[in-house]
Amino acid sequence: MAKEFFSRYELKYLIPYDIYLQLVKEMKPYMRNDKFGVEGKYNIVSLYFDSPDYRIYNETRNKLLFRQKLRLRVYNEVSIEDPAFFEVKQKYKKVVNKRRTKLPLKDAYRYLNHSEFYLPGDLAISNPQIMNEVHSFRSLYNLQPEVLVSYDRQAFHGIYDEDLRVTFDYNLLCRSYDLKLENGPYGKNFVDQDKVIMEVKVTHSVPVWLSNLLSEYMCPRQSVSKFCNSIDLMAEESKETTLSCT
Repeated sequence: MAKEFFSRYELKYLIPYDIYLQLVKEMKPYMRNDKFGVEGKYNIVSLYFDSPDYRIYNETRNKLLFRQKLRLRVYNEVSIEDPAFFEVKQKYKKVVNKRRTKLPLKDAYRYLNHSEFYLPGDLAISNPQIMNEVHSFRSLYNLQPEVLVSYDRQAFHGIYDEDLRVTFDYNLLCRSYDLKLENGPYGKNFVDQDKVIMEVKVTHSVPVWLSNLLSEYMCPRQSVSKFCNSIDLMAEESKETTLSCT
């Protein structure tokens, strides 16, 4: 069964692609490939939600002490018959808490397509309690599909540090149209194509060997929000289109 609860620190770095390749080599004695994909590589497509007044965006961009997001996520190529995950991601005092529930993509669409906020009782949900939380969050904020984000990921788990996970995300794309997850990854790059978002995910602290490695390769911490950067790019493109039509 897919893990449904996460609580950890997530440290982000924006690094050049060639540094990513070097770090992967250096990490090999300490980390193993994620069990999913080939060499821990797979694609992620996520549909993010926001309110009509962009409350989620503003909370995230302004780095509120407590902030949260809702997204619907799939992995690799899917049809509407395949599994998807509703995820509520919250951040409080630098600790990230994530809860997610699995259901068929077609059931996720059936829930989202109701004209009023209504939670059908016959959805094939792995965790009804989490789905109730998704529904409450969506109803309270009047959340609607806003932007679709996709990227390729290579993921690693610690061999000696059980709670350590490191991911590298690249080919970062977004679009605010065609919000069907089964249509796959395409859109506009919202991060330079030669850059990679590295995330170090730990329950307690970063191991010394990894801290030394990040220092050696001069990888400074950098806050990068896939959600906010995508919204910014879509807003900029919309403004340019409006200006060109006037």
